[in-house]
Amino acid sequence: MSRRVVRQSKFRHVFGQPVKADQMYEDIRVSKVTCDSSFCAVNPKFVAIIVESGGGGAFIVLPLAKTGRVDKNHPLVTGHTAPVLDIDWCPHNDNVIASASEDTTVMVWQIPDYVPVRNITEPVVTLEGHSKRVGIISWHPTARNVLLSAGCDNLVILWNVGTGEMLLVLEDMHTDLIYNVGWNRNGSLLVTTCKDKKVRVIDPRKQQVVANNFEEPIALQEMDTSNGVLLPFYDPDSSIVYLCGKGDSSIRYFEITDEAPYVHYLNTYSSKEPQRGMGFMPKRGLDVSKCEIARFFKLHERKCEPIVMTVPRKSDLFQDDLYPDTPGPEPALEADEWLSGKDAEPILISLRDGYVPIKNRELKVVKKNILDNKPPPGRRHSHSTCDPNFSRPALEEVLEEIRALKEMVQAQEKRISDLEDKLCQFTNGTD
Repeated sequence: MSRRVVRQSKFRHVFGQPVKADQMYEDIRVSKVTCDSSFCAVNPKFVAIIVESGGGGAFIVLPLAKTGRVDKNHPLVTGHTAPVLDIDWCPHNDNVIASASEDTTVMVWQIPDYVPVRNITEPVVTLEGHSKRVGIISWHPTARNVLLSAGCDNLVILWNVGTGEMLLVLEDMHTDLIYNVGWNRNGSLLVTTCKDKKVRVIDPRKQQVVANNFEEPIALQEMDTSNGVLLPFYDPDSSIVYLCGKGDSSIRYFEITDEAPYVHYLNTYSSKEPQRGMGFMPKRGLDVSKCEIARFFKLHERKCEPIVMTVPRKSDLFQDDLYPDTPGPEPALEADEWLSGKDAEPILISLRDGYVPIKNRELKVVKKNILDNKPPPGRRHSHSTCDPNFSRPALEEVLEEIRALKEMVQAQEKRISDLEDKLCQFTNGTD
């Protein structure tokens, strides 16, 4: 009698669980635009969601802690003259996000740590170069300020957002609509999928396709009969790929190994309601104390629902095997270095003590940075209120910052007072 050998894997029992109702983001008018984008982008500070907007395009940015019902007058990020199709947070600056739109432009925005009092309407830079709508944007994983955009003009453009310059234009490589673009780990190559049913591996600096005929796949996984767009998310630290289908109500996840059969089905997280889009938290934004290995932000028609993926462990100690060192926020290269041919692996950080986001990281480049011409929100302004160029939004921004500082001082004063009272009680008790 033969015994079936069960494959050993620490991720065999990964399970997903939605958060409680009060930890969701309610009353958000998620965009109804027909687009293959995920409509959502998250980082350790914020969740951004593309929303319905009259007379242009907009997305909303919420601090992660601001859960519950969202005020209908909550400020939006507006500035595009047509619907926003894709958004992506900068991996090297948690306060910077890029947006792509039907209006053929890409805009880069600086988001303040505090909630602004009115809509953010002025991007720090607008990138113009596409002739048709732009549906895909993706930041370079290791080089500072390098952003990729792909449009319906079948062009892929690489930008230096710190100077507003086009670095490279990849043309005559795609014969039809580009469906998706992804970087390899060090950003030396990128891969595209296209409507012409070809997958291309491209060396952007040599401006040539280095592979696009993969012949037979090493593994083939049949999913289901649904015709919804699949949103794949890959975690290189655990070698798990998560597949979320637009219009589907489940998340399937698989472990990838170096040996046949290469792809191993793990499990499926199922829910009752279909997803309009999905955000995926970077590893440094997870709660390592709860053995959380992934967190999704599922978009419904009127809300965003975080879903936590965990590996059950009995020990309360840090689980080294679940959390190898992971890419941190520091870039490994400047844009010019990468363009000249230099490559570098991501600069890794340990999650042993959890990751604490750094406030207001400023964009820095070797060249003169056009972002320096406009002080980012949240920094102290040198204008006086007598300056004729001092706008009312700028004044309100300063006042908002002053209010936030006052609240911080009051909180510290109360804390000091409480500590003094405790100290008095202690000294009186020892007399």
